[in-house]
Amino acid sequence: MSYQVLARKWRPRTFATLVGQEHVVRALTNALESQRLHHAYLFTGTRGVGKTTLARILAKAINCEIGITPTPCGKCSACLEIDAGRFVDLIEVDAATNTKVDEMRQLLENAVYVPTRGRFKVYVIDEVHMLSTSAFNAMLKTLEEPPEHIKFILATTEPQKIPVTVLSRCLQFNLKQMPVPAIVAHLERVLKEEGVPAEHPALRLVAHAARGSMRDALSLIDQAIAYSGGHVTEASVRAMLGTVDTGYLFDLLEALVRRDASATLAVAEAMEARSLSFDDGLAELARILHRVALAQAAPEALPEDAPERERVTALAGALDPEDVQLYYQIALNAREDLALAPDEYTGFTMALMRMYAFSPETAGDKLPLTPSPSPRRGEGNVESAGSPTSRFDWPAVARALKLTGAAKQLAERSELLAFDENSVELAVPPESRALADKAYVEKLKAALAEHLGRPVRVTVRLAAVNGRTAAGVAESERRARDEQASAQIGADPLVRELVAGFDATIESVKPVE
Repeated sequence: MSYQVLARKWRPRTFATLVGQEHVVRALTNALESQRLHHAYLFTGTRGVGKTTLARILAKAINCEIGITPTPCGKCSACLEIDAGRFVDLIEVDAATNTKVDEMRQLLENAVYVPTRGRFKVYVIDEVHMLSTSAFNAMLKTLEEPPEHIKFILATTEPQKIPVTVLSRCLQFNLKQMPVPAIVAHLERVLKEEGVPAEHPALRLVAHAARGSMRDALSLIDQAIAYSGGHVTEASVRAMLGTVDTGYLFDLLEALVRRDASATLAVAEAMEARSLSFDDGLAELARILHRVALAQAAPEALPEDAPERERVTALAGALDPEDVQLYYQIALNAREDLALAPDEYTGFTMALMRMYAFSPETAGDKLPLTPSPSPRRGEGNVESAGSPTSRFDWPAVARALKLTGAAKQLAERSELLAFDENSVELAVPPESRALADKAYVEKLKAALAEHLGRPVRVTVRLAAVNGRTAAGVAESERRARDEQASAQIGADPLVRELVAGFDATIESVKPVE
């Protein structure tokens, strides 16, 4: 007997065995039990999530010889023939190769004839979005008022390409991507039935590589069985997929905690020597940082079977939450920039050096100011306890920042509340709350980081200000200039003579800039 691939052998044949689509199964089960059958169904979702499988199960449910039921028997001739793909009243059409209007008309001409064997004649049109506009128009009338013995089941990965006139005539169900735990659990059941030993971490790798597709996961596990010689191990799956061993990435983060730049580069060189994907390395690094953030914010959310749980917990205790967020963002941005780098190794190592350079312990040495450990709030200048001459003049800094528009107004209308080595806290009056928008704060944060030569956290609060703002200082300086100019004009002998001789008054004075 020829070998049957796992994706076909373990294709679900009942609603009960369908994985990960409980919301759709529940709706269809209730409809079948109450005999409330729609004439047209549309299943949408990415590849391998069960669209055509669900269509076949539904076809069995309405054509089973025991009657319309959500639990078809699977033993009658209709069920067996549908499972085998030879049921005469189940017409499966690939719209990708039957896009023309003539082909659709020919198909619909046969719709008027009653079923040969079954209770209903079922048309399953896969990738329906590939039909031409004329083909869609040809099927509209039949789709709107089909004969009682006709059921349409449409499937597509791109519902946005289907005309609204078609969508409005269908009962639409959106199938979700399979979550990793669901894929792992299903693979464990399949391999247990197949008698193939497998390591749990290996199945998680396969589930991640499948990217939400159960069919892809089963195809990959088929490949893994062949590659590993019948014993699916984590090492064999990593070698097969070319994925990065997480041990490298934990070593990188631990070296980063120790501030050991040489050790981080040594790990990167070891990865290059094994020709590992640096793009995958950055993706896996982001996943690890996500687990570290979970361990810090909500330890109970970290699964008990999470890979390298002990090392994740150790990193959660060694890193500040702000650093974790910073490293995560750097990893994501580095993936986008990887294609622009001279080569992947350079892009990867520069991302690591960026993490090293932006950490407070490293960048702090470059800070030109030494702020007080307990800065006084509500004052424009914050003096250092160790250096009485070291001051942070926020109005002067705000005017020096390279900003425009609303971000510049935020800088100039805000007042310094507190400043330390890693953060700046500002206040803006409630009437200017629009300036506290996240986008403007981020621009201010970037400009301040450029000005200081290192990143800092910026917090903006709504609070009354005492006038020690760049805008307030500028207004005070303008008034002082106006008063000085008025005094000078009033003291000028010629002006005084004109005022006295013509009974004149000085309306306004504008100083020359």
